[in-house]
Amino acid sequence: MRILFMGTPDFAVASLRRLVEDGHEICGVFTQPDKPKNRGHKLTFSPVKEYALSQNLPVYQPLKMRDGTALELVRQLQPELIVVAAYGKLLPEEILDYPRLGSVNVHSSILPKYRGAAPINWAILNGETVTGVTIMYMAKELDAGDIILCKKTPIDPEEDALALTMRLAELGAEALSEAVVRLADGTATRTPQDHSAYTYAPMLGRELSEIDWTRSARQIHDQVRGLIPWPCAKTVLQGSTVKVYRTAIGAETAARPGAVLSAGKKGIEIACGDGRSLYITELQAEGGKRMAAAAYLAGHPVELTR
Repeated sequence: MRILFMGTPDFAVASLRRLVEDGHEICGVFTQPDKPKNRGHKLTFSPVKEYALSQNLPVYQPLKMRDGTALELVRQLQPELIVVAAYGKLLPEEILDYPRLGSVNVHSSILPKYRGAAPINWAILNGETVTGVTIMYMAKELDAGDIILCKKTPIDPEEDALALTMRLAELGAEALSEAVVRLADGTATRTPQDHSAYTYAPMLGRELSEIDWTRSARQIHDQVRGLIPWPCAKTVLQGSTVKVYRTAIGAETAARPGAVLSAGKKGIEIACGDGRSLYITELQAEGGKRMAAAAYLAGHPVELTR
């Protein structure tokens, strides 16, 4: 099948790779413009662009999608199908409707739950135990199109958002491969979403980072997992702000929330609001490196406050 692919981050690479491996003709790849990175502000390619160039696929990086230039590109490429995976730009209806078979999206949640920019993170932040991917026809409204198929997977209680993203990328590629076969042979179904049951997963912001120790140990554990790799959960230890990368739920305690109960090889144990403790086992000081809490304590003693 002649496919125009649109995507930007690592999550999208798995889907593009699967389309290539399945033997489809990728007539073009749309991805976000190169962006300056790090202190040198050197322009860097998106992961999708890097992979596309390695496969000698034509890459296009339109700055705008609604001024007619992107539509003209689509017309020139003449795709039978557009596949979108975490592209990062909203597409006008004229583009969505152009291909003979329409435009489909690889979305990392079980729709209609978690429409929006950060479904993987919010599933973890909200304590979900199951998530998955949805292949859907794209519509004018965000993530509201008819569903072709879904695949579900459990969320490991210790799995962070980065690890889950990698798993869902592969699951999404598998689901996409199946959906394209159905589209090609005319067996793809359209199941309308229950729009009354939708939830929204907005972009993440730094305002989500601060740990509130009056919350339960599980909620804080989920906050830490859900905010990796950005913006990361944060707390203050001995007057210094640290990023928290990994935690483990501890034992019952009658100490006040936020009290430091122990600090040693197991990590830094802090009381939470539900009468349980939580160990910080991996963290990063401002200007420092990510490290085990035991290594951090070697240079930054923490006083107990129970």
